[in-house]
Amino acid sequence: MSSLERIAEERTDLDADELDRLRSLVGAWALVADLAVSDLVLWLPTWNGAGWIAAALVRPATAPTSVPVDLVGSFVPKGREVALDRALATGRISRSGVGAGVEAVPVRGPRRVVGVLARHAVSRAPGHLDESYREIAEMLLQMIAEGSFPPPGYGVDPGSAPPRVGDGIIRLDPEGRVIFASPNAMSAFRRLGLAPALEGSDLAHVATRLWRRPGPLDERIALVAGGRVSGYTEIDNASGSVTVHSVRLNPGGVNRGAVVLTRDVTDLRRRERALISKDATIREVHHRVKNNLQTVSALLRLQSRRVNAEEAREALAEAGRRVSAIAAVHEILAQDPGDSIDFDAVVDRLLVLARDLAPAFGAGALAITREGSLGEVSTDVASPMAMAVSELVHNAVEHAGASTVTVALTRDLERLHIEVVDNGGGVPDPLVEGLGLQIVRSLIEEDLEGSFALAVAVPQGTRASLEVSA
Repeated sequence: MSSLERIAEERTDLDADELDRLRSLVGAWALVADLAVSDLVLWLPTWNGAGWIAAALVRPATAPTSVPVDLVGSFVPKGREVALDRALATGRISRSGVGAGVEAVPVRGPRRVVGVLARHAVSRAPGHLDESYREIAEMLLQMIAEGSFPPPGYGVDPGSAPPRVGDGIIRLDPEGRVIFASPNAMSAFRRLGLAPALEGSDLAHVATRLWRRPGPLDERIALVAGGRVSGYTEIDNASGSVTVHSVRLNPGGVNRGAVVLTRDVTDLRRRERALISKDATIREVHHRVKNNLQTVSALLRLQSRRVNAEEAREALAEAGRRVSAIAAVHEILAQDPGDSIDFDAVVDRLLVLARDLAPAFGAGALAITREGSLGEVSTDVASPMAMAVSELVHNAVEHAGASTVTVALTRDLERLHIEVVDNGGGVPDPLVEGLGLQIVRSLIEEDLEGSFALAVAVPQGTRASLEVSA
């Protein structure tokens, strides 16, 4: 739970719709802070009307802060800051009474004013850039007071942080022509291959001309870049990639054009494409490893059929089964490579292999099932655990004479627990371990530094328990 949600729940009487309004504002207000060259503090009226509680704070990326202390959680009694009270009561922006260089902007919710935005302006000599910023900021603050900012269509690229003014900003007139473009915005379009100046041009036409992707033109590019709708799009070609966030400016219901935020994401997209290529390569590696292991397993089984000595035949068959258990892990990783793996899917694959081999040991009517779940498990842990589970299930199928075998999976915050339980004849001599159990003990206790134990199950059979760190 964020500090905004916690404060709203504990100190105010805001309902869910009103809290959603505040969340959307806080998600977009960095744009206002940058343009207004001001710190913004969101004040919420307490549930009992005793005063105000600071619920959120944003600082501009375009200037030094004028609020060096984090005010979130601070309480101001009613009557001390008159402009906060006045903005709440009247629903209009109040420019006096809070302090020097500060104004109070009401935040209108679905049915009432739900909070007040205190704007702490940074004092500095104005220039052309600052004047353009402040003009847009005044319109956005008015839209906040009217409840129209952020607009429903305003969004951000889900793969990156919200845009900031310093990345590049363009002001459009009501016809979609560029009135002002910051140097960084110009640089972003230069990266796409634009030669002429942006100012005076039709941005929708420029964006659609620069866009180069296979397939039909995305009509949203013209709508967003031209300021006809608020939202997000991306202009992409062989030279570069630029994201575009558009916000329509309509304070008082009057069309004043739009503000367009741009960000050069060329290097970011290239890294993403490189990661996608790397991901595909890793998938292919796991796929080929799985195929090679399955080939080795098949060759071992084929060789076992040609060997006359019973002991050698069984050793080759078991070696092939163990290789198949490792191949099962790579089969899952070929579908979803990464640092973790769905271990439940690995166990299910191992149980299918066990069911296929069961008739060879005279276990025709054998039920092998999984209960519970481990979910995602580190790949470093998954391979040895898969081998251990395969050995224990195979032992139950081959030696126990059981009619049911259950693999139970559970986990807590720190440990993974696996139990393989059968209803067979039990452990003849717990002190005597065959090669399979020795492999299990080595994998769990030495490789994974976990614990392994065998016990008599109730009412009959054997219970093998594994436990390792999550």
